[in-house]
Amino acid sequence: MVDVFEEVEEQIRSERYRTLALKALPWVLGIAAAVLIGTLAFWGWDTYTRGKADRASETFMAALEAGAQGDQAGAYAKLDEVAKSGARGYKGLALMAQGGMRMDAGKTDEAVKLWDAAAKASSDPVLGDLARLKSALALLDTASYKDIEGRLTPLMEDKRPYRLQAREALAFAKIMAGKSAEAKADFTYLSQVLGSSDGMRRRAQAAITLIESGSAGAIPAAAKAAALLPPPAPQMPEGLMGPGGPQVQGTPQ
Repeated sequence: MVDVFEEVEEQIRSERYRTLALKALPWVLGIAAAVLIGTLAFWGWDTYTRGKADRASETFMAALEAGAQGDQAGAYAKLDEVAKSGARGYKGLALMAQGGMRMDAGKTDEAVKLWDAAAKASSDPVLGDLARLKSALALLDTASYKDIEGRLTPLMEDKRPYRLQAREALAFAKIMAGKSAEAKADFTYLSQVLGSSDGMRRRAQAAITLIESGSAGAIPAAAKAAALLPPPAPQMPEGLMGPGGPQVQGTPQ
C-alpha cells in the first residue's frame, strides 16, 4: 500500500515539473535567442569596423603614394575619403595631413580649421595635442596673445605630451606681446628643465641673451620659424608605416 502512495506521489511530482518546464520554456528560449542575437550583432559590428579600418588604411597609403609622386590634389582627395570614412584612428590623422598640405599652400585659415577638427576627432592624446599645437603655432604671429594663450595653456599641463613645446611657443608669444620678463622666466625654465632638447635649450639661451641685451624686438621675426621646428613624431595607428616611411606633404615627421 505504501508503494502505491509513493508511486502516485511521484507521478504528481513529475506532472508538476512538466507543467513548470512548459511554462518556463518560452522564457528560456527567449533568453537563448537574445544571447544569440547579441553575439551575432557584436560579431557583425566587429567585422564591419575592422573592414572599415582596413579600407581606410589602404586609402591612406594610397594618399601617401600620391603625395610622394607629386599628385597633391589626388593625395588630398584620398585623405578626404579617409576623413569621411569614420574609421577610428584614421580620421584625425587624415585631417592632420590635410592641414599640413593647406599650410604648405599658404592657406593658414584652412589649415587651422583642419587641425582643430583633427584635435576633436582624435582620441589619442598624442595626436590630438599635436594638432592643437600646430594650430597655435600657425596663428602665432597673427592671432591675439589672449587667443594663443588660451590654445597653449592647456597643453602645458603635467603629463601632456607636448607641454615643453607649448611653453616655448607661449614664451615667443609673450615676447611678441611685449611681456619680455615673463618670456625670460619661461626660457630660463626651458633651458634647465629635464626633457628639453638641445635645440630647445639653445633657442632658450639665445632668447635670454637677446632679452637681457635689450634686443628682444629682433626675436618676433624668427620666433615662429623657431617654434615651428618639428616636435616628436606622434604614434601612428596600427597598420601604418612608421616615421621612416613615406608621408604626405605636410604630415609630421
